Amino acid sequence: MGKVIINSDDFGYSRGVNYGIVDAYQKGILTSTTLMANMPGFQHAVELKKKLPNLGVGVHLTLTCGKPLLKNVATLTENGVFKKLSFYQSNFEIDSEELYQEWNAQIQKVYASGIVPTHLDSHHHTHTFGENQQVVVELAKKYNLPVRGNFELKNQVRHVEYFEKCFDDVGIENPADRQINIDLDKYLEQLLEKLRTTETTEIMCHTAYIDKELLEGSSFVFPRVNQVEFLIYSKFAESLKIDKEIELITYSDI
Repeated sequence: MGKVIINSDDFGYSRGVNYGIVDAYQKGILTSTTLMANMPGFQHAVELKKKLPNLGVGVHLTLTCGKPLLKNVATLTENGVFKKLSFYQSNFEIDSEELYQEWNAQIQKVYASGIVPTHLDSHHHTHTFGENQQVVVELAKKYNLPVRGNFELKNQVRHVEYFEKCFDDVGIENPADRQINIDLDKYLEQLLEKLRTTETTEIMCHTAYIDKELLEGSSFVFPRVNQVEFLIYSKFAESLKIDKEIELITYSDI
C-alpha cells in the first residue's frame, strides 16, 4: 500500500492562504501543511490549527519572503527584509551561522505557539541550495524531524521515498504554462499508479484563497484557488479517498 502526504506550502502567509488550506483539508484530501513563522498570517494559522488536531503542520523555513525574526542576520537581508529568490539563483554567499540561527528561531517560534511540527521544508526550496543543505540537516537532527527530500543530502535525514513537485500544474489552466509535457489527465493517471506502488510519497501543492497580501506579494496567485477546488471536487480527489491501495497520511506517520 502506498502512503501519501498531500502538503500545502505557505500556511501563515495570510488569512486568505490559511482559509484555502483549511478548506482543502476539511473538505478535500489535503493532509498536511507547512507554517511560515515570520509572516503576517502566522497567529491566525496557529488559531486554526488548534481546532484541527489531525492536520499535520511542519515548518516552512523562510529565507526569501518577508522579514527575519532575528535582528543580527545582515547577510540574509537587504533594507531589513529577506533578499529575493534571485539572489540565491546564482553563486551566493551568506553566513551559515546566521542562517542556522534564523531558521532555528523560526522552528522555535512554531514550538512556542503550541504546535509540535511534523517536518521541515522551505519556501522556494531554499534548503536545497548550496551550504543551506547542511544547515537544514543539522536542524533536522537537532529536532529529530523529517525533511522534504528534494535535495542532495536527503539520505542524512528522514524523508519520503518520492517527492512529487509538479502537482501545482492542476491549477494552471494554460497547458503551455505547466511544468509537465503531457496531457493533464495522463499525468494524473500516471501519478495515481505511482502513488499505489511507492511506499511513501509527498505531493507538494499551494492552496489558497486570494486576499490583498497574496495578490500583492506573490507571483503565483490564481492557480492556488483552482487547487483548492481540485483537492475537494476533482475525480482524482475522489479516487484517492476510496482507493484501497492508497493511505493518506502526514509526516507523523513515517
